[in-house]
Amino acid sequence: MHRPYLVGATGLFALVAISGTPALASPCTNLQSLQLEHTTITSATDNTSGVFVVPNANPPQTIGGLPAFCRVTATLTPTSDSAIRIELWLPETTWNGRFLGTGGGGFQGVITYNELASGIQGGFATTNSDLGTGVSGCSPLYCGSNGNMGNPLAIAFGDPPNPSPGLFGHPERIKDFGYRAIHLMTVRGKEIADAFYQHGAAKAYFAGCSTGGQNALMEAQRFPNDYDGILAGAPAFNRTHLHMGAISLWQDTHASPGRLIQPGQMTLINKAVLKQCVGQDGGAATDQFLTDPRDCRFDPKVLQCTGGNVPPACLSADQVTTIRKYYAGTIDPVTGEVINPGSERGNETDDVRALGLALQENLPEPAFDGLFYWVFGQSFGFPSGAHNFQNFDFHNDVDTVDDQLARVLNANSTDLGEFREHGGKLILYHGWADPLIPSQSSINYFNALVENEGGGFQPARFDKDGTRRKTQSYARLFMVPGMFHCSGGPGPNVFDAITPLVTWVEKGTAPDTIVATKFVADTPPAVEMTRPLCVYPKVAKYNGSGSTTLAANFTCVSDERDFNQTPAPQFGP
Repeated sequence: MHRPYLVGATGLFALVAISGTPALASPCTNLQSLQLEHTTITSATDNTSGVFVVPNANPPQTIGGLPAFCRVTATLTPTSDSAIRIELWLPETTWNGRFLGTGGGGFQGVITYNELASGIQGGFATTNSDLGTGVSGCSPLYCGSNGNMGNPLAIAFGDPPNPSPGLFGHPERIKDFGYRAIHLMTVRGKEIADAFYQHGAAKAYFAGCSTGGQNALMEAQRFPNDYDGILAGAPAFNRTHLHMGAISLWQDTHASPGRLIQPGQMTLINKAVLKQCVGQDGGAATDQFLTDPRDCRFDPKVLQCTGGNVPPACLSADQVTTIRKYYAGTIDPVTGEVINPGSERGNETDDVRALGLALQENLPEPAFDGLFYWVFGQSFGFPSGAHNFQNFDFHNDVDTVDDQLARVLNANSTDLGEFREHGGKLILYHGWADPLIPSQSSINYFNALVENEGGGFQPARFDKDGTRRKTQSYARLFMVPGMFHCSGGPGPNVFDAITPLVTWVEKGTAPDTIVATKFVADTPPAVEMTRPLCVYPKVAKYNGSGSTTLAANFTCVSDERDFNQTPAPQFGP
């Protein structure tokens, strides 16, 4: 499960504590009567069982090994149309004196209890929110849909059975989702923790990946004093254009029956990519992933069928076109400008759980297109609608969406001056094999921070006046070779990122490397390999001797300058 400090898979189910109601009042149960602005505390209960069960899960799912804690649930109503659910878990005897805000994934709509559990295991007073979208019936993958016409895969991924317009007609809920819910979760969470412990936390941290990464950057940009340290993984910061990329990918693969990639062909393509490019970018020749895919110039045409060969053993000409567009990104068909970067070579997978092309192909409407229901309404889900997922116009409709949503949803500001000045530290990370959010997007954001520090364009790799070093005094990026979206993938994909962040904030020691682990079958405890993650723009290079499964045999070295696909200025960074 996704942990704010040990990166893994994002949980989609809420957990509830198995605990009896205390017979007598306690410092925890007394919180029930705490009066806070625009806040209703709905429960405050001691939990000493250490065991939690996922409600309505089949088969049942449990999590254990947790300390005694106080569980507080509350609903925040900053506006008459808001209903932001939050939870706060407060370790009763193992508190480390720190506060931890956590994020979730997609459209959220649920409390991510695994984040809360991970937080209190680390000793943090920990909070999480449904981002205010639960009142609209949203799930992580769906917040607006036409029901996907009963598609079993969509249903398995949480698509609600009844058509939904998501947040259409609810501008205040859109603000809650975009930035307000996390900020208010933080403010109220600190007030509740202060009341419980009778003093404030020494330091406050935030950790999240995907939408949680967007939340993280929103906090640094809009509410720079909320947190001392922020961990942002694969941030969905350029949200409107990221979701346009999902529609573009769906349209490309569904342009004709011949354009669809057949089962097993993504694996075929991935093997061809590795055969051509592995070891060119640092790493080791035996790796099953790329250390820096930007060095790879693989053209899917090398797999085009010849002679008597036919798909799926090779690619048809139409399928070659599909994969070329997959790598090319979302393009304005009139101006040729990049709206959203393309997928990196090396992220090809047939696993629908990776949320990439394999999932898109098997859905009758694009994954994550709920965002556009918020603008166009329910008609977006039907071909008869003036604007729908089949005819979305990447020249004329982009501005329509951005005019309504970009200012609220996109965490694109690169002015982190206030965050930096109060001593805030930011660690970003992103998997190089991410099939959902283009990996280079995080590099684009980091490079934009450097540019902002320099007052003009300064390539991050060839900084001569100290702007990159100045940026790295408060913000550092770590690219993760072979990791999918926030977790999983063929490379080392589990690592402790919160401890280096705490050390940086509290002791002033900035991280240069973070050791990542690949477990056998991605299941602890058996270790398959370890590898250092290097502070960008450095890469891990094999020393030439010793086992390639050990991080100690790799050194972080300066990388050559690589092309990084960036959106046009009006769509970036």
